[in-house]
Amino acid sequence: MNALLVDDDYFVVTALQKKIDWKSLSIDIVYTANSVAHAQDILQQHSVQILISDIEMPQGSGLELLAWIREEHYSVQAIFLTNYADFNYAQKAIELQSFEYFLKPIEFDKLSLIIQKAVARANEHQTKEKAIREGYFWKKNEKKITEHFWRKLIMEKTSLSKPAAIVHAVNEQNLSYQTNDIFLPVLINIFPYDRSLGKEDKDLFDFALLNVLFELFQDPSFSIEAILEYKEFNWVAILKWKHSPDSHIIEGICSSFIPKANKFLKCDACCNIAISSRLEETHPVIKHLIHMNEEIIKSRNQTIFLEHYRQNEAAYTPPDLALLDELLNKDNPITFLEKTTQYLQNLVKNQVLNVSVLSLFRLDMVQIVYSFLKGKEIQAHKLYFGRTNDQLFVQSLNSIEDMEKYLKYLVITAMEYRDFVTQPKSVVEEIKQYIHTHLGNDLTRISLAEIVYLNPDYLARLFKKETGISLGTYILQVRIKVAKQLLETTNLSVNTISFKIGHANYSHFSKIFKQEIGCTPNEYRKNQQDSKPVPRF
Repeated sequence: MNALLVDDDYFVVTALQKKIDWKSLSIDIVYTANSVAHAQDILQQHSVQILISDIEMPQGSGLELLAWIREEHYSVQAIFLTNYADFNYAQKAIELQSFEYFLKPIEFDKLSLIIQKAVARANEHQTKEKAIREGYFWKKNEKKITEHFWRKLIMEKTSLSKPAAIVHAVNEQNLSYQTNDIFLPVLINIFPYDRSLGKEDKDLFDFALLNVLFELFQDPSFSIEAILEYKEFNWVAILKWKHSPDSHIIEGICSSFIPKANKFLKCDACCNIAISSRLEETHPVIKHLIHMNEEIIKSRNQTIFLEHYRQNEAAYTPPDLALLDELLNKDNPITFLEKTTQYLQNLVKNQVLNVSVLSLFRLDMVQIVYSFLKGKEIQAHKLYFGRTNDQLFVQSLNSIEDMEKYLKYLVITAMEYRDFVTQPKSVVEEIKQYIHTHLGNDLTRISLAEIVYLNPDYLARLFKKETGISLGTYILQVRIKVAKQLLETTNLSVNTISFKIGHANYSHFSKIFKQEIGCTPNEYRKNQQDSKPVPRF
């Protein structure tokens, strides 16, 4: 497998040559060219499967090069590098069946993964062409047929639940399985770190994950039949034993996979190993494995055996809620979090932790924090409104670590905002700034209280205490002041000015203005114009 780098910038080409580990990507030769014409010469003389090219070059564009490649029917996977996020470029690249469109500056780790995917695509095309030439096109579909069979077995609840239906499906799809074949499902949970590839580019992450799994799950005693994602970040690997089942082999592989996932994939992981069973018994085993995955609360980076799993009917015994409430009110969030972690660890140790227990614990913790905030006149449902809270809340039942992360977010957010509202000047200044920048809006105690997540009555009292005037009076004063400036310095109509400062009713605005200033807006403008000195020439 050979690659061709095309860029008029010598330093870009040199960086690509040196910073990409081409050998590990199964690239034998890397050719370079500084123009489209040079690249065409190389393509005519040498076999090239991967093209990495700039788009904008002085003597022809990378898109023109790819168009020529398609016309000449070269089987090349093209990756474009460009400084320009131009939709027309991207659209043309898609039309020419480019493999990837990559914006500079170059992230070499990410580019390496993209090249790896391109190499896999090139290999797939070569295998396809060989299969077609040799007349064995069915081989190309064998993997997809096998994956489809297992996906159906994993996902569907009824059609393949009976042994006879499984045997019928195997015969109908011409799969090379026997009824006495022994299979082992392994369910793998993935927990991507914040700002990792798993969070930012899941397709690329999935590709990297599958590479790692297919590389590590290799042993003479079994074959990999399929690795499928049955829900986000939850994968099922189906292994077929060639010899007598030995779960210790799989445990060793999982023990090797988890630290590699931590280091290279930037994620935590759990492996859930099912019971080995014959083909017709695989469906209930998979269902039991998935049920265990949904019910059990895990500590990350561990391996769990289905045969050791027992679902206990655990009753929820809450922690010392009075103590936790006292710790918050005494400004001791660190000890609060330490106590909750100890509580969770004891639940795990005593094997009384399941989804139901953890859900009730979470409810108690939310109520304690919300009660604490209510005592500070803070509207907790407003403070915690948003995507971050929603994501952490949903994920909190995935593992002990996720629950700890959610509790830390709850408590630290509460304490930080408590600190903010205990500085009245900061709250009042934020309200004043908001009023000045949103003067045309409908400004009420309720709408302003939502800005700082406070109780409306409390905000009104706080504002008057700090400024000496009521919130309504301050809003009126600012509106009148701005209206006077606009009347003095612009030719805007009084009606337009009324709208600009938040008075939809012109008559009401005129009435308020006269009450405050002693004359109507029109009279005020005329008086200001009359009082200006007449210029002398």
